[in-house]
Amino acid sequence: MTELFSASVASFGDSPLVDFYGRIYSYDAIMSEARAFAAGLQVRGIGKGDRVGLLLPNVPIYLSAYFGTMLAGATVVNFSPLYTVEELDAQVVDSGTTLMVALDVPALLPTALAVLEDSPLEQLVVGRLAKILPFWQGLGLRLFRRSDLSPVPRMPGVAQWDEFLGSLAPQPVSIDPLSDLAMLQYTGGTTGTPKGAMLSHQNLSANARQIEAIDPQQLERDVIIGVLPFFHVFANACVINRTVLNGGCIAMLPRFRADQTLETLERVKATSMPGVPTMYQALLDHPDIAKTDFSSLLTCISGGAPLPLPAKQQFETVSGARLIEGYGLTEVSGVATANPFDGDDRTGTIGHPFPGTDLRLLDKEDPAKDAPPGEPGELAILGPQVMQGYWNRPDAAARAFAVRDGNNWLRTGDIATIDDDGYVRIVDRSKDMIAVGGFKVFPSQVEAVVVEHPAVKEALVIGVADDYRGEMPRAFVTLQLGASAGDEELRDWVNQRVGKHERVDQVVIRDSLPKTMVGKLDRKTLRQEVIAAGESIVEAD
Repeated sequence: MTELFSASVASFGDSPLVDFYGRIYSYDAIMSEARAFAAGLQVRGIGKGDRVGLLLPNVPIYLSAYFGTMLAGATVVNFSPLYTVEELDAQVVDSGTTLMVALDVPALLPTALAVLEDSPLEQLVVGRLAKILPFWQGLGLRLFRRSDLSPVPRMPGVAQWDEFLGSLAPQPVSIDPLSDLAMLQYTGGTTGTPKGAMLSHQNLSANARQIEAIDPQQLERDVIIGVLPFFHVFANACVINRTVLNGGCIAMLPRFRADQTLETLERVKATSMPGVPTMYQALLDHPDIAKTDFSSLLTCISGGAPLPLPAKQQFETVSGARLIEGYGLTEVSGVATANPFDGDDRTGTIGHPFPGTDLRLLDKEDPAKDAPPGEPGELAILGPQVMQGYWNRPDAAARAFAVRDGNNWLRTGDIATIDDDGYVRIVDRSKDMIAVGGFKVFPSQVEAVVVEHPAVKEALVIGVADDYRGEMPRAFVTLQLGASAGDEELRDWVNQRVGKHERVDQVVIRDSLPKTMVGKLDRKTLRQEVIAAGESIVEAD
């Protein structure tokens, strides 16, 4: 990854890498800051084998910290800005992160400071939003909107970004692209326990090259809307790594707002905008779409959740751009398949495997065997983008792979078919994760919060269909004997204690919850009961 970035800086040095509300940062400028950050890390003894956490929205210093960490030989750990203190603390402890970069905004800094007080975290580096914005916006923020900023305390273990940067050149670090880790990206398994996917330099750089290889549009001017959150593996692969490889420019937006996205798309004359289905639907629903000039937009990739056909057709009609669906996992560094940018785009499928990527269907009951010819099977992936394993979880890693023909095939847990033309269709999902607007929500984590309420005895959380987000978590509970609580009261209590993407649409109080023969709460049977009652449950295409 360091060589990929250095090569692009050498080729495109004075070209724009970032457009942040109109403020331009060149490749040279981001490299200069990344090298200074790497030097700051090395001066403090952080290098190969260490983990550096990023708790950042989409801002220019994300790139400086991201590449700077790798230049120092350390490993990036992405943390979601949506995390609660408890969730962030758990992943800091699990990853062994010793230094974290955050931003001085109320949604992030208090959470980071709380974790600093009681975790292995030793150092917090805080970027100043007002210094990153264009001059007049930054000045207005400091003078008139101080409530949008959190004061950075002067205390041991806390440094401002500018103070942290080193003044000397960083020492070069020898990196083995096949074995040295570039990034720990947290995901979850069927139990909902987050696991750190170990992604090597080769994993990330190979996936960037694969994404670039399927794009037939070799553009002299490549401008991509960077509104997908950078901490997410989809954005890491399709927005950051692929664009840097291509010498393009990222028009960054810290959060998704339909009006702001449309304005930016027109202002920068964007050529691409990766997104999740809810983003495209929100753009379609906004009145400004009718007056937006989409003439520069060529191709958009949708991922993170199934793309509804009406949204695809309507967006393509309004924008004139092609909207294709892809498929990926954290464990494959981002993306493994996609529909073609031109040619036969088969809606409802996830397209073809990427170059250098092999797929096979494993028997649903016995992954040691292939699925019978013509039958659905568990999708398994082999390719240079497949992770090295799970951080400190060798048992989980062993379960994630099937050894076939001497190779480790990644088991996705998704049941698929492959037609005669090589198009892959997901027909079922074996995991319990809920896809909320492109984010994965783990029911067991939400359930653990629900049962903390003193009136709640048992809880199950499942995903129900939602027109905007694709799915929403819904909690079903039983109450303690003699306890009383209202459903709205419980919903509000839960939603104050979970991340924004984990908030439930309802808490349904029941006399009992289904259980298996051994007394385990049975989520599968609950889904069937909810469907029988007339509720819509999202099923994979």
